[in-house]
Amino acid sequence: MFAVLKTGGKQYKVQSGDILRVEKLAANAGETVQFNEILMVGSTVGAPTVEGAGVQAEVIEQIKGPKLIHFVKRRRKHSSQRKKGHRQQLTLLRVTDILEKGADKSGIKAAVGAASGVAVAAAAAPAPKKAAKKAAPKAEAKAEAPAGADDLKKLSGVGPKLEEKLNANGITTFAQIAAWTEADIAEFDEKLSFKGRIEREGWVEQAKELAK
Repeated sequence: MFAVLKTGGKQYKVQSGDILRVEKLAANAGETVQFNEILMVGSTVGAPTVEGAGVQAEVIEQIKGPKLIHFVKRRRKHSSQRKKGHRQQLTLLRVTDILEKGADKSGIKAAVGAASGVAVAAAAAPAPKKAAKKAAPKAEAKAEAPAGADDLKKLSGVGPKLEEKLNANGITTFAQIAAWTEADIAEFDEKLSFKGRIEREGWVEQAKELAK
């Protein structure tokens, strides 16, 4: 009797006694593993797998496949080339038994890929305890304006954010803005990314009126 099993993204048609090379499994030499993803066994075709069917196999050894050379060359102005070798990790098995049913109750270790086995172990490991986060003091919602400062929001186009920027650069009164020269206007336009807003909104003229 034969069966078609699936492992490592590939399908294999096997019979009892067959020697099989599959993608590396999380098992040691001498262990018996069981493949539970059976697509066909005898004349029974799965939909997509055959319920209760399994293929048992003994692990002979962990081996490597033949060396494969990967060579890339780019023929361009700035040409480059790269050469590297690769040997696929494989597991050598001997098929010992094909079960048409009852595989789910056999108690044999399921054949799991090496990468999947690592992921399962990591998931089963207890999560590290997170350090208790200290409650950070809440920042004040709004920085207080300096003593004696004017309400710069009275200028056209100035909101709380722009007022904070001006205060942070030492501009707190209408008198300071009223005294700006063309050089000062150009400096603040660039420093605070106002993009011509000072002249466009007429801040200097407004500040002169508000400073009276």
